[in-house]
Amino acid sequence: MSRFNITTECYIRRGDEILFIHKGRNDMNTGKYLGIGGHLEEGESPNECIVREIEEETGIRADEITGLRMRAVITFVNTVYEDEYIHLYEAEYIGTEDPSTRYCGEGELEWINKADIYSLPIWEGDKVMFDKMLESPDFFELKLTYDKDILTASKIY
Repeated sequence: MSRFNITTECYIRRGDEILFIHKGRNDMNTGKYLGIGGHLEEGESPNECIVREIEEETGIRADEITGLRMRAVITFVNTVYEDEYIHLYEAEYIGTEDPSTRYCGEGELEWINKADIYSLPIWEGDKVMFDKMLESPDFFELKLTYDKDILTASKIY
């Protein structure tokens, strides 16, 4: 059995904008735009994890977001990187300070208009995810299969 990671990711909205991290660390996501999130710690639920990760990466407290809910579970399978089970969340930012001006050790925080998402350097499978996420408020399951950085298959359940 191969190793896998259990992670969370959240796309925080502010009107027509979504908060992204433009990854700067030297890892599989370097240069890509991702949602806020990270790995579950021992004994932590996905919800507890995403609330913690949001505050750690952006400084946004739980009382500064509304409508936090799980939107999907994504199975990320890759020939090079460890497989990953991603609990995908969304929320609306209601705080008064702009979190994109805060320091984030993971990369640069940026608000991106929804219309511009597809032109960003993102994983190809994220485009499949955004198609589904933006077309319907329903929960979904998604399996993405990659050969290193190349998306070879995607399936929505």
